[in-house]
Amino acid sequence: MEASRSLSAFSSYTGFIGLARVAPVIRFVRRTVCGTGLLALSLGTAWAGAQEAILPPQSVNASTVPANGDLNPYGIAFVPVGVPSWSTLQPGDVVVSNFNAQSNLQGTGTTIVKLVPNSNPVTFFEGHNLGLTTALAVLRSGFVLVGNVPTTDGKTIVAPGSLLVINPQGGLVKELKDPNLLDGPWDLAVIDAGQFARVFVSDVLNGTVARIDLAISANGVQVLPSSTIIASGYMHRSDPAALVVGPTGLAYDAQHDVLYVASTGDNAVFAVYGAAAANHSGGVGRMIYQDNKHLHGPLALALAPNGHLVTANGDAVNPDPQQPSEIVEFTVNGEFVAQMSVDPAQGSAFGLAFGFDSKHHLQFAAVDDTTNSATVWTLRSDNH
Repeated sequence: MEASRSLSAFSSYTGFIGLARVAPVIRFVRRTVCGTGLLALSLGTAWAGAQEAILPPQSVNASTVPANGDLNPYGIAFVPVGVPSWSTLQPGDVVVSNFNAQSNLQGTGTTIVKLVPNSNPVTFFEGHNLGLTTALAVLRSGFVLVGNVPTTDGKTIVAPGSLLVINPQGGLVKELKDPNLLDGPWDLAVIDAGQFARVFVSDVLNGTVARIDLAISANGVQVLPSSTIIASGYMHRSDPAALVVGPTGLAYDAQHDVLYVASTGDNAVFAVYGAAAANHSGGVGRMIYQDNKHLHGPLALALAPNGHLVTANGDAVNPDPQQPSEIVEFTVNGEFVAQMSVDPAQGSAFGLAFGFDSKHHLQFAAVDDTTNSATVWTLRSDNH
């Protein structure tokens, strides 16, 4: 069993999910339960004298299966503070993108749904034969971005896919297609400045990461000429079970201008420095974490409020039946911290995110591809 470890508190930061500002200092506590590392998080203030562990944290579970029967949830995102009051989605809502249709053929899902705790979700958007990926974000303007990698039969990919721009009422307003920048948009991270956004997109079909610079107005978005490929050279290939393997999770550290890339095929996480202003590819960047004991094909990636990184293992690479569907926490210097399993079956973990509910409580959310559901944990404050 791993020894329990208390992690130091960090000052507030700008996270990549909605770039929401975290007001209190956040403390993470790791505890070991039944031999499995569990990520436990608690909130406190900088002057709090004692740190209170919370096991288990309060959580709610919700189905991700909409009325049309879509399956295989991939992306998950929190709706940030600042979206227009007339938007269908409101601050604190959690949305999920589905990759499979009711047939369970990969790359055929068509819906983005809003989670309803302990009940069926509400469909926010529905398209046609899309295969919506983990590349999902809600901007402060109310527009929603989502990637798609469609197939004809669950196996044959219709390249290059695209990035959809959906208005605050759930209507498609634009499809961004550019094979030079968007070749299988698999995940994304956003610098959201309101009328301007930089969108980092991992391209699973060619092993690159693009930065799509967008001008945003009430009428929609416009791609700016400064958009470019900023990283390349990640392993990418087709896969009989996972459909395709390549660079996936992206997490952006605004304080240090570092983009972190979870490369599934390389079974490693890389750091790309100077990502916001880069005008050419810097290769794969610097490898910061390679751990065959705890990494089993890292997929989604998030920057946690304590400055650590959290990734979801998809088990398509370096699988371990004794460690199925693990979410792993590690430092940006490559030190393993903790892990917890989403599901006893392999291949269940994918999208994850940190964000806030409508009452500004810090939350952590993750999908379960096996049960077609998502869990949202609320991380309670020490000074309640």
